[in-house]
Amino acid sequence: MFKPTYVFDKVGEITPDFLAKKHIKGLLLDLDNTLTTHNNPVPPQSSLDWLAKMKAAGIKLMIVSNNHAPRVKPFAEQLELDFVPEGKKPLTFGYTKAIAKLGLNKKNVAAVGDQIFTDVLGSNLKGIRSIFVFPIEPETSLPFRFKRACEKPFLPKLK
Repeated sequence: MFKPTYVFDKVGEITPDFLAKKHIKGLLLDLDNTLTTHNNPVPPQSSLDWLAKMKAAGIKLMIVSNNHAPRVKPFAEQLELDFVPEGKKPLTFGYTKAIAKLGLNKKNVAAVGDQIFTDVLGSNLKGIRSIFVFPIEPETSLPFRFKRACEKPFLPKLK
């Protein structure tokens, strides 16, 4: 349940060609430490460039975050993406809602995120493919440091 389907160093390494070969037409995107650093309201240029490439290739994109709407909405609006706040990952409610909004079959959807116990586990519980990316930068808060320490035995290796 803690093993991702695919592993990339960062989100920008996921290409439209890779997604096409895997028949993935839609991505459910985590926010913090996947598209931007934790609690950062400004997307980095690398994420903007990657999102533009995905949109140009016709990949449907949606943010699914455990954060509340006041955190997610302004960020999603900057990116011109729809979003599901309070996704309650690893529970599947947020993924179910997002897949319905995308209008895709779940076999053509993957979720991208940086956490084993929320993003990967939630994807696996929902029955969709997971794309694990390593966090943009380490979090400094004690709860996150504890969670990251617990994840260590489950972290995938880059191939």
